[in-house]
Amino acid sequence: MGISRNEALDCFRSDDLIGIGMEADAVRRRLHPEGVVSYAIDGRVTYAQSATGAGFDQLCEEISHIVERGGHGVMLQGEVTPALTISWFDGLFRSIKKRFPSLWLHSLSAGEILSIAKQTGATIEDTIARLHDAGLDSIPGDDAGILDDAVQQGTRTKWTTADWLAVHRAAHKLGMQTTATMTFGGGETIEHRVNHLEAVRGLQQETNGFASFTPWSFAPKAASMPGFEEATAVEYLKTLAISRMYLDNIDNVQSNLETQGLKVLQVGLRFGGNDVGSVLHAEGANAATEEQLRQVIRDAGFKPVQRDTVYRTMFLN
Repeated sequence: MGISRNEALDCFRSDDLIGIGMEADAVRRRLHPEGVVSYAIDGRVTYAQSATGAGFDQLCEEISHIVERGGHGVMLQGEVTPALTISWFDGLFRSIKKRFPSLWLHSLSAGEILSIAKQTGATIEDTIARLHDAGLDSIPGDDAGILDDAVQQGTRTKWTTADWLAVHRAAHKLGMQTTATMTFGGGETIEHRVNHLEAVRGLQQETNGFASFTPWSFAPKAASMPGFEEATAVEYLKTLAISRMYLDNIDNVQSNLETQGLKVLQVGLRFGGNDVGSVLHAEGANAATEEQLRQVIRDAGFKPVQRDTVYRTMFLN
């Protein structure tokens, strides 16, 4: 069992960053004594707002570029509109799988699935089952924000914590793995963060369906929150470490390249992280090549291994 709620709150209040990191590293070594750090090569594609076959062809062309770069999986993301019915997604997934049979589809957040179910008039379970049959392999948890209804971030106003958990619970019951995240540093309290961790830990205890957990630092567009100060590297590392200690029933916790860059990511591998995310997700100042990522992992004292989307297949290379 991971640390208690009170212990997590004490860690958030503590100034002993190194001590917290050492405790998290001990949990990491217990769960991953083999001394490896994993990474993925998969990409993201925004699905078209056109319910036509031509739209499918365009998406498949974008996916082909990811496959050419060594990608084994793809995350489709976007906004569900009235034109994008469950039949449209059914056809899209089948088209993708026909052209790329071995590609792993890690797509549609809980919010997107809730929107599809609502406009279809179907249950969450029936909606996921149909999408799974069409080719959906797993569901990302990157829209979780803070799982506490007292905190409203972005699209969180459209659904509740119970709704998000219901989507992931339904997927787990169908045998599908999903991932979980927490977007922190947007004005919530440490109590809200621990409530989030408890919600994820509770569902994992019930279903054992989460493949990984990733803490993200909140980074709004500059124009939307002038004067906003993003969480520091110290706050990120502390949150990463506490997540590792609290969620010891989830095997994998990610030190994130996309939001932190190579230097903080590397330190995070000694603060509980055993994975570094996807090479193809990071952009701009945080972009890195596969070899750069592998070198950072080696320099931290670990063996780099490439994994699939849900941490099953390891490619030693």
